[in-house]
Amino acid sequence: MPEPVLPSTARLLLARTARVQRDGRAPGLVAGVVRDGGLAWSAGRGEVPGPHTDVQYRLGSISKTVTAVVVMRLRDEGLLRLDDPLERHLPGTPFGDRTVGQLLSHLAGASADGPGGWWERTPGGSLDDLGLAETDVVLGAARRFHYSNLGFGLLGELVARLRGRSWDDAVAAEVLAPLGMARTTPRPVAPAAEGRAVHPWADVVLPEPEHHAGVMAAAGQLWASLADLGRFAAFLLGDTADVLDPATLEEMTVPAGVDPSAPGWSAYGLGLQVLRVDGRTLVGHGGSMPGFLAGVFVDREEQTGAVSLANTTSGLDPLVFGLLADLRGAEPRIAEPWVPAPSPVPLESLGVWFWGPSPYVLRSVSGGLLHLGPMPGRSGRASRFSRRDDGTWGGLDGYFAGETLRIAADHLDLDTFVFTRTPYDPAAPVPGGVDEHGWR
Repeated sequence: MPEPVLPSTARLLLARTARVQRDGRAPGLVAGVVRDGGLAWSAGRGEVPGPHTDVQYRLGSISKTVTAVVVMRLRDEGLLRLDDPLERHLPGTPFGDRTVGQLLSHLAGASADGPGGWWERTPGGSLDDLGLAETDVVLGAARRFHYSNLGFGLLGELVARLRGRSWDDAVAAEVLAPLGMARTTPRPVAPAAEGRAVHPWADVVLPEPEHHAGVMAAAGQLWASLADLGRFAAFLLGDTADVLDPATLEEMTVPAGVDPSAPGWSAYGLGLQVLRVDGRTLVGHGGSMPGFLAGVFVDREEQTGAVSLANTTSGLDPLVFGLLADLRGAEPRIAEPWVPAPSPVPLESLGVWFWGPSPYVLRSVSGGLLHLGPMPGRSGRASRFSRRDDGTWGGLDGYFAGETLRIAADHLDLDTFVFTRTPYDPAAPVPGGVDEHGWR
């Protein structure tokens, strides 16, 4: 069980939640913060028809992340690759040349929603019922990020085809049950909040319809309790319960097409939103359906998360980011103590190396990794590397992600870049050679 927050922190979190519910005029709002595997604090405000941690609300697009988890399981089992064209697994759509990875990252150029009526307020049918056409392809592949509910509807159908059972059954068996999310279901199971729209100019409400979205269910169908959403936040923090390999979860959090070192960015990984908020990198997903708003975001470095659920169509300020900031300020995570650890390479391989005239430092870091980056106070490219079975080192992040580092006695060989112990060492294999007259 997670250790509860301090009473002073609880008051701070409750005060923020109460303001958001009042100012946003949400009929009902439940929220919580997560650490050590579960809810460390939670509260409900307004009309909550039952114990606030057990009442179901609709998750909306958080369902996309659950869909993505099953797709990544299929990848890890070798049943598909992220570079596979959709046609290989789901033939007959106008997106046949778009890849599974592009669909997961909203880079496939699919229209935001499928043809026909507003799928979020009208019952859905099969893929054939959608009647997809070339006009539903609105952008070229990998041209730009374009959020697409339709793309995740297609991924849900891909899951159903490869698993031989409905999307509902696949996510229940492969994600929800192993994580212990027994109160997460495709349709509401009491106690459940009723979706409401709040009039913009008066304090009156209107019920919103509820239905099964059919083939579009994978984009926004699920309902969950606050306790279950807190469990999903713990999953995003690394408590995967063997649903995913931790390395696969880490892969899902890597932004597609965005430089994560730049301040103030917003991006999308593989089924996960990746945001830079107040200098912190947060991963998770927001959700909205007529009558409901939801959010689950975690700070994987701080090992904390925040969750919220409300039965209102719109008008609510984001709550989870503020809760994370309050928790971090009131109860900052105590860093693990530094302890000595053996270097993964001989000590003589570490230290200063030069790319041309520019000094870089190769050093060992925790986890048996290497880090190559510019000297302190200088700008330049930096990456971490992990050892491969063949003795080389593979780039994990930064400019050299995926590239191969080879360490020799007199130089480093990295993707055609040669680093030497002295600037342009004439005794090392510097590309293009070194002027025979040397420095002058």
